[in-house]
Amino acid sequence: MKSVVLFMSVIVGCGACVVDVDADAGEPDAGPEPVAPVAFEDGENLPGGATTNDLFLGVNAFIRPAANASAASESDFFSGNSFFNQSWVQAPASTVNRDGLGPLFNARSCSACHFKDGRGAPPLAAGDPFVGLLFRLSVPDGTGGTKNEPTYGGQFQPAALPGVAAEGLPTITLTARVVTFADGDTITLQVPRYGFVDLAYGPLQSDVMVSPRVAPQMIGLGLLEAIPEDILRARADPDDVDGDGIRGVLQQSFDRKTGTVVAGRFGWKGEEPTVFQQSAGAFVNDIGITSDVFPDEVCSAAQAQCIDAADGSIEVRADLLDKVGLYSSILAPPVRPSANNPDIIAGKQLFNDLGCVACHVPSYTTGTHPTLPELSDQLIWPYTDLLLHDMGADLADGRPVGLASGQQWRTPPLWGIGLFPTINKHQRLLHDGRADGVAAAIVWHGGEAEAARDAFAALSANDRALVVKFVESL
Repeated sequence: MKSVVLFMSVIVGCGACVVDVDADAGEPDAGPEPVAPVAFEDGENLPGGATTNDLFLGVNAFIRPAANASAASESDFFSGNSFFNQSWVQAPASTVNRDGLGPLFNARSCSACHFKDGRGAPPLAAGDPFVGLLFRLSVPDGTGGTKNEPTYGGQFQPAALPGVAAEGLPTITLTARVVTFADGDTITLQVPRYGFVDLAYGPLQSDVMVSPRVAPQMIGLGLLEAIPEDILRARADPDDVDGDGIRGVLQQSFDRKTGTVVAGRFGWKGEEPTVFQQSAGAFVNDIGITSDVFPDEVCSAAQAQCIDAADGSIEVRADLLDKVGLYSSILAPPVRPSANNPDIIAGKQLFNDLGCVACHVPSYTTGTHPTLPELSDQLIWPYTDLLLHDMGADLADGRPVGLASGQQWRTPPLWGIGLFPTINKHQRLLHDGRADGVAAAIVWHGGEAEAARDAFAALSANDRALVVKFVESL
């Protein structure tokens, strides 16, 4: 049987908004060499090791603290949970520890984007707000690097306090594209085109780079932080020395707490080094809440109303920020009750044969976490290498960040992926949620993942379903 090999090319930028998908019939590519037979491995049903949540499943599968959390950590967890879930209000207010919203913002609470600690999505119906999807902005700085867009800053914010003009409204237009697999089955991709209307402060700079980002699931973040940096560095291969076509790059990020440059692990391009700093960055960029880490509101020089409304105060106390950081660190990955199912093992074999594990590395043993011993020395199964990979022109946002080019993205962890429909009522995947389900996400892969994608496209319908079933079991 002849296979359909997928070739995609970008027509228009803005987060790979428009693509052509051509089917070129030819002899099947040999694809990756099969790997050794796989089986159920001890511990893989417990993705978070001893931290794994085996108490709550279903819609509450992501909300539990680490099962081995100390009494002190559990107390701080529930305090952090209240600040994560409660809406912030305009200052001054009687709720003094929960005021300081804005002047510009994307959401009023962390949970607005990470509902039940799960995953955000682009608008799924006409009129839905852009809460789970935001847009980072950059322009060239003239020296080969980038800087914030001069009028709208580093992130587009469509909401504002009374008396301050919101920046405008994002728009999204989807175009259906049909892709045919080797066996004649088809899948429909949704190709997004983004724009902005009702801009309050004038036009965006003509050479603006726009990066759409959905809010990822919150589980297991502290465990990812506890993976020793030398293990990540050992996996990096930016020059493809081993010749396997995979060029993982370890992002470098400035840790504001220690004043050192360390591995970047969090954010879609690995921009942030720690869960704590990621939390502080989300507070100021998404909600307009300043902290000792990020003390300045995100008003540009062109936004006089925003500047006037900013009083220069620190709006979230350091101890409260610490508790939100702890909360975000010890949310537990849920148990995998079907990990030993024969169909799941068969899908795991195919996942390995396709070469997906070259980037979605199954497991690690964590090192010593500096503040949370619960996360130390745990065998975990996140299915990520935390490295940057070129995903091809079709998924490119054209916006470099640190060591990440405009085509590179950090490998996202896969744990919990099959629970999104239950928890968040969708399964929109990839950095901007364009892929509706696992199969669509695989078909969107390119660049370093092109061989694995084409090998998936050449599988029978039954084998493709087994790969999807395995991924959804994670």
